Formats: sequence, C-alpha cells, structure tokens
Amino acid sequence: MTDRQVKNRVQRLQELELQIKELQAVADGLETEIKAEMEIRETDELQVTGFIVRWKTILSKRLDSKALKAALPDVYQMYQKETSSRRFTMTAA
Repeated sequence: MTDRQVKNRVQRLQELELQIKELQAVADGLETEIKAEMEIRETDELQVTGFIVRWKTILSKRLDSKALKAALPDVYQMYQKETSSRRFTMTAA
C-alpha cells in the first residue's frame, strides 16, 4: 500500500469515527428518553408492540485491588498478572 493509500484510509477512518460518535450521541439521547419514561412509569420493564425494554439494577462483586495492595502487598504481588496489548492511535502530524 502506498503512503497516499494509507493517508486516504486514515482520513476515511477518521470520518467514520466522527460519524460513529455523532450516532452514539443520538442513540444515548434516545436511551435517556426511554429511561426517563420508565422512571415516570415507575417500572424496570416496559412492553411495547414488538419490544420488551428492561432497565434493571445488576449487583456484582469485584476485587478492590487498590485496597488489597494496601492491606496485603505480598498477596497482591503474588497474584499480580502482567498483560500485554497494542494501542492503535492516529494523530495529525
């Protein structure tokens, strides 16, 4: 692939990411409106023609690694796991 082709793809990708952000903002707004209606109706499940919408509280338990590290640093060190990843970024030159 030539530099020009890469540049064109980067520009297209940036355009698409902007569109995604704009569409996500619209989707978030619609979700907020639906949640507001559910609060008005005081329900966590709403049935409308063809759809069931649920907005329920989910409880979960997670390890507080910060507290574990402070209270038992040796145990924290023993179970610490190193991971590797690659980050893809684009910035204007």
